[in-house]
Amino acid sequence: MEKKYDVVALGELLIDFTENGMSEQGNPILEANPGGAPCNVLAMLTKLSHHAGFIGKVGADQFGNQLEGALLEVGIDTAGLLKDSEVHTTLAFVHTAPDGDRDFSFYRNPGADMMLSEEDVLSCKELISDARIFHFGTLSMTSEICRSATKRAVAMAKDAGSVISFDPNLREPLWDSLDTAKEQVLYGLSNCDVLKISDNEIQWLTGKTDYDAGVSYIRDRYQIPLILVSLGKDGSIAYSESNQVRVSPFLQKNTIETTGAGDTFCACILHYVLEHGLKDYTEDELVEMLTFANAGASIITTRKGALRVMPEKTEIEALINNRRNGNELKK
Repeated sequence: MEKKYDVVALGELLIDFTENGMSEQGNPILEANPGGAPCNVLAMLTKLSHHAGFIGKVGADQFGNQLEGALLEVGIDTAGLLKDSEVHTTLAFVHTAPDGDRDFSFYRNPGADMMLSEEDVLSCKELISDARIFHFGTLSMTSEICRSATKRAVAMAKDAGSVISFDPNLREPLWDSLDTAKEQVLYGLSNCDVLKISDNEIQWLTGKTDYDAGVSYIRDRYQIPLILVSLGKDGSIAYSESNQVRVSPFLQKNTIETTGAGDTFCACILHYVLEHGLKDYTEDELVEMLTFANAGASIITTRKGALRVMPEKTEIEALINNRRNGNELKK
């Protein structure tokens, strides 16, 4: 039976306050950007003409209303977006380093996203069962209420035959202990079909500095058909059941910040899975997959924010063609 949604994601939806210049008094000006990794992934998927739905909770406040409007604006189904009248929308303050990397300060003790409950998830049963891919991360598992909700949703998605996609997206300050964080990451590994993991996350999790060794460590314990390791400025690696490839990045001269780069990359991977099915990809297919994902991630680094400014498919294809033709990357 054909499913209504290509991808449904569960997790955090929040406001990213990002630096945007200085006032006349010398104070930093902060811009309230819609953010949250799961919705960044969904926003990119809608750009690629996929039907996407979100499950999560925001506050019944001005920021919650702003976020709801942003999702509707980019075409994400908000049937699973709930509002909490007692707990405010989560806020994140993003400090951008000169090289575009970021540090986060979260106002989330608690935040509305943490209050998503099993009862809330059960009210979204149709949304979950009607998804070809169900995507989640670990920010929805940092405390007991949302952890139980996330695990219930994953179980429901698996029962419905959905492909399970997992991106740890580790944010260390949000965990009571890194031992607990590791337990929840291992839960994700034990339940996913597609794993997107960053270079620092795989080193932290496995203790291996060699990425092949790190993936072998994971594969010895969990049978994950497709693993993607994002390497930032060094590109990415893909591992199917029989093959692996590494593809170089599209480095931009005018990179502003890396916010949303990993989410854009992840969405482009899921796009490929939706287009070709989850299988034991050949080396050529993995190269095609990673090239598209690396190009998409590269473009988002030239823009402030992420959710509202995801690249068009034509932009990604133009960047790839530019490389194939041997031209210098456009500014």
